[in-house]
Amino acid sequence: MDILKDIASEEGISEERLRRLVHSGRVVIPCNAVREDERIVRRAIGEGVSTKVNVNVGTSRDYVDIEEEVEKAKIAVKYGADTIMDLSTGGDLDEVRRRILKEVNVPVGTVPIYQAALGKRGERAVVDMTSDDMFNTVRQHAKEGVDFVTIHAGVNLNSLERLKRCNRILDVVSRGGAFLVAWMIHNECENPFYKEYDYLLEIAREYELTLSLGDGMRPGCIADASDRAKFMENIILGELVAVARDAGVQVIVEGPGHVPLDEIETSVRAIKHITNFAPLYLLGPLVTDLAPGYDHFVSAIGGAVAGMYGADFLCMVSPSEHLALPSIQHIKDGTVVTKIAAHVADLVKEGQRTRARRMDEEMAYARKALDWDKQLELAIDSEEARRIRNSRPSDSDACSICGDLCAIKMVNEFLKRKE
Repeated sequence: MDILKDIASEEGISEERLRRLVHSGRVVIPCNAVREDERIVRRAIGEGVSTKVNVNVGTSRDYVDIEEEVEKAKIAVKYGADTIMDLSTGGDLDEVRRRILKEVNVPVGTVPIYQAALGKRGERAVVDMTSDDMFNTVRQHAKEGVDFVTIHAGVNLNSLERLKRCNRILDVVSRGGAFLVAWMIHNECENPFYKEYDYLLEIAREYELTLSLGDGMRPGCIADASDRAKFMENIILGELVAVARDAGVQVIVEGPGHVPLDEIETSVRAIKHITNFAPLYLLGPLVTDLAPGYDHFVSAIGGAVAGMYGADFLCMVSPSEHLALPSIQHIKDGTVVTKIAAHVADLVKEGQRTRARRMDEEMAYARKALDWDKQLELAIDSEEARRIRNSRPSDSDACSICGDLCAIKMVNEFLKRKE
């Protein structure tokens, strides 16, 4: 396949190794059969390939501006997003999704339960949706070309029972998870995505749709990290991964939420083991609850550590997380910071360490040579680096922090004299 050949070359691994990883389910390549467009840049997510970044965009009931959400998606791709997810809950949900699919050239994901629960314009009561609403919405999104979907199939009566016994402070912070918890309690029924999982797999197989098994029980604060509800859901997701792989469906597993630094390794390694090393997609994890306005940094810290221990796919958290719908600037800032975290993880990640460190080495040599064009070219955010560099120029060939007193410049000159 040309796709495999191109991706293997991009990732710096052999095509044969990539093929084996995809066959085993340890790597997925979200690629809807319907979305046939030569512009689409396909991404490999999982073991041995570079850590990927997803960016969420989408309207809310309180703020609907389709053009702004499309612009957010474009900005995210410009600054390094590997995938985009549309999480819209306000306005014409079909129109937002179709515009994003049309405007970006990376894989696009959605959370169909939002539209199933709320209707096309977000007007229906959550508990009134039917099983048909759920599956028909998944099919609709797949038919339109969505590459991957979050499905909260691990939120079932079993994991709900564990939640009731956990004494959590914040019971459920996943929106899709909360929808299904409310629905199960109100209707006194099992989650249809779990009960009729085989039917979900039929839809996924028909459209080559990748399933991202949602973390509906993820902890929403540090005090709730690593409890029974979270791990019960992980066990269920591990079972669902095995069934999906047997059915020939690509699957990703989503992970926690808020986790202190010293619990990240245990969390990541446990989830990877329980799910037989399915690609792991994390929101953060956020390593403190005390930084509203700076949660993109909090998330990047956790994401870098999680990537070191095996996380494959980092979901961008914006500065406005927990506060408001993000602005275009917040999307840019969150994307860049998450891209940095992904590279930091790759510096120690098996299969990517050599390539990632070579990039840092290039920067080191450029700094030694005071080669500013090369330094700015290599920067993760070249635009911002150039803006800062130009804002306070130096009369020397160093920067304005030290000028002619630059340590690198001085030692370079004396070493040349010695020669």
